[in-house]
Amino acid sequence: MIEILKRNRALALVQKAQIATILIAIGWANPTTLMAQPSGRVPASSTSQLPTLGDGSEMASGVERRLGDRIARELYRDPDYIDDPVLVDYVQGIWQPLLAAARLRGDLTPELDERFAWEFMLGRDRTVNAFALPGGYLGVHLGLIAVVSSRDELASVLGHELSHVTQRHISRLIAKQNQQTPWMIGAMILGALAGSKNPDAGNALIVGGQAVAAQNQLNFSRDMEREADRVGFGVMTQAGFDAQGFVSMFDKLQQASRLNDNGAYPYLRSHPLTTERIADMQSRQALDPPRAGHAGVTLEHALIAARARVMSNPGVDALRGFVQEAGQSNVASLTASRQAEVWYGAALAASRLRDFVAARAHLDRLTAVVRSDASAARLSRLLAAEIALTGGDMAQAATVLQPDAQRPGGAGPATMRRPELFLGAQTVLKSGQGGSLGAIGDAAQRLQAWVALHPRDAQAWQLLSGLYEAQGLPLRAIRAQAEAQVAVLDYAAALDRFKAAQEYLRQARAGNAAADHIDASIIDTRKRQVELLLKEQALDR
Repeated sequence: MIEILKRNRALALVQKAQIATILIAIGWANPTTLMAQPSGRVPASSTSQLPTLGDGSEMASGVERRLGDRIARELYRDPDYIDDPVLVDYVQGIWQPLLAAARLRGDLTPELDERFAWEFMLGRDRTVNAFALPGGYLGVHLGLIAVVSSRDELASVLGHELSHVTQRHISRLIAKQNQQTPWMIGAMILGALAGSKNPDAGNALIVGGQAVAAQNQLNFSRDMEREADRVGFGVMTQAGFDAQGFVSMFDKLQQASRLNDNGAYPYLRSHPLTTERIADMQSRQALDPPRAGHAGVTLEHALIAARARVMSNPGVDALRGFVQEAGQSNVASLTASRQAEVWYGAALAASRLRDFVAARAHLDRLTAVVRSDASAARLSRLLAAEIALTGGDMAQAATVLQPDAQRPGGAGPATMRRPELFLGAQTVLKSGQGGSLGAIGDAAQRLQAWVALHPRDAQAWQLLSGLYEAQGLPLRAIRAQAEAQVAVLDYAAALDRFKAAQEYLRQARAGNAAADHIDASIIDTRKRQVELLLKEQALDR
């Protein structure tokens, strides 16, 4: 019965993704969906199925962004989309320097910088994969984070995928291959959505989608891969990452390829290795010798890899396996990074199993191993706060969070890092009657400062909504709910929430209750903006 339910769920997910794929294909096959707009759409009278720009080598950036938004909207809705603050913070620490380096090198032009999203999305998928999507979106599977050995290796993959976008490879493929490419993009979506439930089906879809488009374009595809390698290598080294990470990641992929990849590495199918690519990266790395302090697995990355493994294997049996691994007699003889990985995975897994005594025991062993490493010690404290929060010990959670609540040398709410900020807000919210209005107000202030800088952070808006509710500010709470829907591109749901806020205002005024005119003005303005976005979204269908 369980297996039948799993198969039905996988089938439903594939069917949902197929609908998204068909919508994408129809959007490109019907030229009337690309009506003339200031943002660069094609005139409705055009007989071409794609924008005609210059030599036709690229599609308009505005059109590509809307295609990316359409795909991202489906991925946000998928149950395997994950926004884990700790993992996101770690990947952001790699992604943002890469973006800055691409700007500095001139690879990321001001137009693309402004028009594209430049956001990554994490998927709770055990397979080793990452993929670029139109409009500056990037997909990253937890399986990739779990298998790389360092920030440098992960930076090599992200830099490569970033370069696919900055070099307009996706738009060039669409322009060159016309109707075939939307199906290839659809197959990428299918593979990303269905892979974790049915890896064989997901990988088959990836291969099949590529086969349609790549049959007669193999050399062109290889040229793109070499270009992404070259540009990505320059971006990652400019950002301060060790060039050795590119080579060691290639070594991992090459080894998996030689072992006749069993489906765990779909990245090999979408990015096939060639002897030319490997030789090119080895020669480039020879010109940039390894930097001090970049060799081996760091304690910080060992903890992140353990977290990715646990979160991509949420089943009870898998969690028990992580706990049992920590009970083996040879753990003490392992390297420090491997010990830290085992203890972290066991502590997190035990917490998920609600065995808090075991979780704290494993956490104590982890703390002893990582004490001398500031970055790893921070992750250990975040895990301690998470375990306390899950176990209902709000006082302990608040105590653990306080020492490392701000960046070194930072001051003020805007400098607080995302994991600490979110855990702190959750602690205040779960304290219930024990949480003072002052603590709730402080947490709300910090989140207000955060969303001012990161308006597309849906989870931050949701937490802020809860804090407003706790403060007795229902109008602001409804508005925050609306902004959370805007952040995940669900404009219909956002409009519904803005209308609910306006209805609340009308009732308040009818009852002679005081209403904040500034809040009312913001809600009216945002509602009109979302209505325009929803109309534009409807035109793209």
